[in-house]
Amino acid sequence: MIHKKYIDVAVPLPLDQTFVYEMPARLEELWTPGMRVLVPFGRKRLTGYLLGDHPDKPGFKTREILELLDDHPLFPENQIPFFEWIAQYYIHPLGEVIKTALPGGLDRRDVSCAFMTEKGERALGSGEAGPDEARVMEQFKAREGIRLTRLSRSEIGPSVLSLVRKMEKKGWIEISAILKKENVRAKQEKYILCSNTEPDPSVRMSKKRREILNIVAESGEISLTGLRAKIPTAPKLIRPLEQAGLIKIELRRVFRDPLGDPVEPDVPPELTREQALVLEKVEADRDKGFIPYVLAGVTGSGKTEVYMRLAARAVEQGKTAIVLVPEIALISQTERRFRARFGERIAVIHSMLSPGERLDQWRKICLGSVSIVIGARSAIFSPFENIGIIIVDEEHDSSYKQETGLRYNARDLALVRGKMNGCPVVLGSATPSVQSFQNAEAGRFVRLNLESRVNSNPLPEIKLVDLKKYKDFRGSERIITPELAKEIRACLEKGNQALIFLNRRGFATFPACNDCGTPLSCRFCDVTLTFHKGASHYKCHLCGFIQKIPAVCPECGKPEIRDFGFGTEKIEDMLKAMFPDARLARMDQDSTARKGSALKLLKKIRNRTVDIIVGTQMLAKGHDFPSITLVGVVCADLSLNLPDFRAGERTFQLLAQVAGRAGRGREPGKVIMQTYTPDHFIIEASKRQDFVEFFNNEAPFRKALEYPPFSRMIQLKISGKDPKKVQAHARTVAGVLNRLLQSGSKENEIRIMGPIEAAIPRISDRYRWQILVKGGSATRINHLVRQMKEDPGIKPVKDVRINVDVDPYSLM
Repeated sequence: MIHKKYIDVAVPLPLDQTFVYEMPARLEELWTPGMRVLVPFGRKRLTGYLLGDHPDKPGFKTREILELLDDHPLFPENQIPFFEWIAQYYIHPLGEVIKTALPGGLDRRDVSCAFMTEKGERALGSGEAGPDEARVMEQFKAREGIRLTRLSRSEIGPSVLSLVRKMEKKGWIEISAILKKENVRAKQEKYILCSNTEPDPSVRMSKKRREILNIVAESGEISLTGLRAKIPTAPKLIRPLEQAGLIKIELRRVFRDPLGDPVEPDVPPELTREQALVLEKVEADRDKGFIPYVLAGVTGSGKTEVYMRLAARAVEQGKTAIVLVPEIALISQTERRFRARFGERIAVIHSMLSPGERLDQWRKICLGSVSIVIGARSAIFSPFENIGIIIVDEEHDSSYKQETGLRYNARDLALVRGKMNGCPVVLGSATPSVQSFQNAEAGRFVRLNLESRVNSNPLPEIKLVDLKKYKDFRGSERIITPELAKEIRACLEKGNQALIFLNRRGFATFPACNDCGTPLSCRFCDVTLTFHKGASHYKCHLCGFIQKIPAVCPECGKPEIRDFGFGTEKIEDMLKAMFPDARLARMDQDSTARKGSALKLLKKIRNRTVDIIVGTQMLAKGHDFPSITLVGVVCADLSLNLPDFRAGERTFQLLAQVAGRAGRGREPGKVIMQTYTPDHFIIEASKRQDFVEFFNNEAPFRKALEYPPFSRMIQLKISGKDPKKVQAHARTVAGVLNRLLQSGSKENEIRIMGPIEAAIPRISDRYRWQILVKGGSATRINHLVRQMKEDPGIKPVKDVRINVDVDPYSLM
């Protein structure tokens, strides 16, 4: 009897289970957990992920794995329990967890494609096809087959698919499944090698060909790219040389380099006493395995140097290090400093890499070519096996929370992965999250402190300006107050740089009709549009809808739209008018949309070719620009009163972080903080840059209202196109939750809040309701939500979705 091998496979579909497949004998010696495979699933084929042997023969007929898609694993076997934990905790399918973790573009699956038949060609030529049918069939002339999802709807509208089905019945179109290949593949490069064969007299040796042979002989081998740089026509000239046996051409795997300009090696500076004590403490605990640390260090205290020393010690022990940084712009700064210390032994992972660059970085990690990974939140999934330390810089930052798909928090996953790997985890910040600080206060985390700036530089002097004094002023003085303007002028006269901060992009944030007062709102979201002067349009910052100018009032139809409010673009215009001789730059999501533009701008600031920088939160954290001696906060209250329990925490962190950009060089810094509420405890704590003062005021409020970190929370987001269906389904879900809760023994330990309409009721033409499930135990509320999802009372409703957000960061 032939022994059959059964394998557990996860597939990237919204299904809370894995599947058992049979491994064919021809692949038995080649597979290993962590590889991708092509598997049949229903009537289609799709990508699956090998998890390991299935222990028993299943009690049903299994299907065979069709093909191995990798020559080596994309993740190590010891990472599978980590993925399984994520799937369980975040109530998300395991296959989709793995797909999220891996570089994009690696998915292979069958897609439906339409092909025109000979009968269809005759119908098109004879005029038998109607106008809409002819327009559809015209699209087939340019290519052999078209994916159904790519058929143009521009002229026919959403009924195009039903029209295609009718044409299929007439025999004019044939629809079949075609295997979609990966969008990204390994890059290969031709290399030219020297051959010792004597020249063939029958081969005509031109001057260029002799030059190629000389270059190859001198170098021994050279890439075609390198050869083309010296001889542009080389690609056409090498083939005859190879046929004559004078050279050899090999195809080799190469890695795309996203790291940018070369960096000069650095010399590690002498540590401050505080830095040395932090390193000694972590080193003393190294044999104890997993220990979470909160490194609370004031801005400019040298946290990055501590990170590099900790990573170096891990590498010295033959282990690896993961360093998480929240912003892509910050990754560049951190990457440069790490490259100066560690050379090419680092990899970078973030969303601004091309798919090919990201795949190359991932494969370098898999192959053990690098020891340190620096990246944004997705870098926590890096396929390292022997991790020595995990570092999360600016651990408080909201960028670590993924808000779509798998809604994970990379900071929390860093702690989980550190525990599973038995290695220390360092959470660093000048303004730690309330959650992390409470864990340190309760003794669950170890607190480390850096209370002084490097080189004993003082913290910047912060002055509050009460904006209420200027409410009756006209023009720019209501926004750029005389106090702030005076300090900017003094800063420029000394040859220093000024950072003007406003966490709101665009030119005008509230366009409204000057005649009837109706605001100009997004067609698909319940928010007003923002005017972008440079692009000459109004834009929705939630769904991306654009309305060109001139615009008319949606209520009275008059072209009387006035642009109220202000954003970074308007501040930039004002400053140009006030300081015409100054060199200005703006750094926000609009000005850095193109790949590489953020790095170019940061380089300008570093090289001091910019005098005034206007920026949003992209510039507020982590950046080290010694020549910035003045920070101006245009309006400190913008996020203070949002309907979210973390609004105060975010405001304090943002203000303290942006203030920390001033005075990091030799000259002392100054901060002008404009505010309507100078007496608010958060503004006062920000002025003193005193996190403990803020925490002592904030924690009792959170505890009294049972908000995190004094409770655990899951947010259920119900959305759909029909507002009545969404509301009804939200009430059904709440009813099932309450019924399940009353039937259990933990009724008093869990609270169901809602359903209520979301703070922004409609986004991207989907109406939104939400339910909060709160309790003291993450396990119990997780179990309750899982029960709800499986309850027969929760029946699918067309076009209505339930998204589960465990540990939500924003309740908006």
